Amino acid sequence: MNQPRGLFSRVTGGGIALVLLIGLAACGGPPKWVKQGSGAYNEKDSKSFYGVGSVSGVRNEPLAWDTAENRGRAEIAKSFETYTGYLMRDYAASTTAGDFSRNTEEQNVERAIKTITTTTLSGVRPVDRYKDEKTNTYYVLTKLSLEDMKNNLEQAKELNAQVRDFVRKNADRLFERLEKEEDKRATR
Repeated sequence: MNQPRGLFSRVTGGGIALVLLIGLAACGGPPKWVKQGSGAYNEKDSKSFYGVGSVSGVRNEPLAWDTAENRGRAEIAKSFETYTGYLMRDYAASTTAGDFSRNTEEQNVERAIKTITTTTLSGVRPVDRYKDEKTNTYYVLTKLSLEDMKNNLEQAKELNAQVRDFVRKNADRLFERLEKEEDKRATR
């Protein structure tokens, strides 16, 4: 007797239902973590920090996965230490000519924001991946357990003070450079 060949001939009874269930789940849209996003979440048996990284428009698939993973790691790092320098300059003037019949008004608003995250986190690892085929967007979920984070903090106490001072010093320098560039533009 000839044996039928193919996937369904090897899958019987409950196996067919399982294959159909997996197929339906694959078509059901993104996993919950894509919409939930980055943050600290309490799992059944442990507390962990999660970072969701994504990238779209990259055709090189290995590069896209690496980029999404690195962005997921950065999301976790931003939860711990972020320095933000903010500068806003607002200028407004109103000038009226001699007989008050002519008026000139001008205004200029400028804003510069620089956000820097510098931290070393050991133990961050990718735990899930998802690709949205419709938008060609790659997503990677990264995880750092609370226990690993506590160990990192103990090891980095001295380093954190040095990093903070480095960031402050360099942020001031960057804003000075920004102001010089703005002055160059104003004199053109």
